Formats: sequence, C-alpha cells, structure tokens
Amino acid sequence: MVFPAKYSSLNALELSDEARRILTRIIRVSFPHAQFPDGPYERMTEKIIEASAESSWFRMALTQGLMTLDTLSEEHFLDLPDDRALAVLKRIADLEFFAFIRRTVVLNLYDDPEVHQALGYEGESFSQGGYINRGFNDLNWLPEPRIEESDEAVLELGPLPYAVTAYAPAANTPPVGNVLGDSGILEEGSTR
Repeated sequence: MVFPAKYSSLNALELSDEARRILTRIIRVSFPHAQFPDGPYERMTEKIIEASAESSWFRMALTQGLMTLDTLSEEHFLDLPDDRALAVLKRIADLEFFAFIRRTVVLNLYDDPEVHQALGYEGESFSQGGYINRGFNDLNWLPEPRIEESDEAVLELGPLPYAVTAYAPAANTPPVGNVLGDSGILEEGSTR
C-alpha cells in the first residue's frame, strides 16, 4: 500500500536528468564490468526509479541521497575518477538509500539479456535438450583435457595401516530378542 506524502509536491517528485546520470554512475561504479554496455546500467536506473515510485519514503530518500552525494567530495560525483567515486560510495554504503539501490541492482542487473550476452551466458538449456548436447564441453577458458593413457607409473599405496574386519556374529550366537526393550510394541498374540 502506498501512502501519499503530507505535501503533494513530494508525491510528484521526479528526478532530474543529472540525478539520473548520477544514479547510473553509482550503479556502474558499484558494479563495474568493462564489457557491459550502457543499456543495462540505464535500465537499472529506470528500475530503481520505478521501485522508488511505489514508496514516498524511498523516493524522498533516493532524491535526498543523490542531492547530498556531492557534499562528500570536493568535486562533482560525475567528474570523479572511478577509484575516488568508489571511495565516496564506501562512505555511504550503510545508508538506507544506497542499500535500496544495491538491493534493486543485485536482483535485476544480472538478469538483463545484454548482460547475459556480455557474460557469454546462453540461457537455460532445458528447453533445448540440456547441456549434454549444447554447451557441455565449450569451456574455452580451460586447457584441453588429456585423453590418452599416461606412461607414468601408478603409485602403489600398499595395505591400509589398520586391520579391516567384517562384522558378523559368531556361528552359535542366538538371535537377540527385544532389542528396543519395552518399546510398547506388542508381539503377535500377546495382550497387555
């Protein structure tokens, strides 16, 4: 359930283009992947904005957090190099607005089709017959396996350092009666 803010101007609050660019930069610095195009990061920005629209509190926290981000460094956040931008983000890592961004991105970024393509993920294989005939042996980053027999001698481990005996009762041992004691199990024909 969405509760309207006390002031109607907060209900209609929208992020400026600069705030959207800052949010996209936060996502890119927090989840750096050089091979990812801009599209997935921009879609995550839109996803966060959509999610914040469901709650006045998150919308205000997001807007306030983005506006105050520049107060944490001497330069504008968009102008910072990645390492200094990351240092700024580490300072706000415990704030709820950043946790909201992180939570939304973690749940959605790696489910983007462009991200799948950039990472080489071919998608689920069940509908295509499984991995046995599709993708099972396409691990290009591993060396080719050695298939031929080795000329190396097999190392003999020898006998175990302890005796191994099979457990069996002695030949004339009578069977054990009621192992469970008085378990409440009645034998056939008996009464209590």
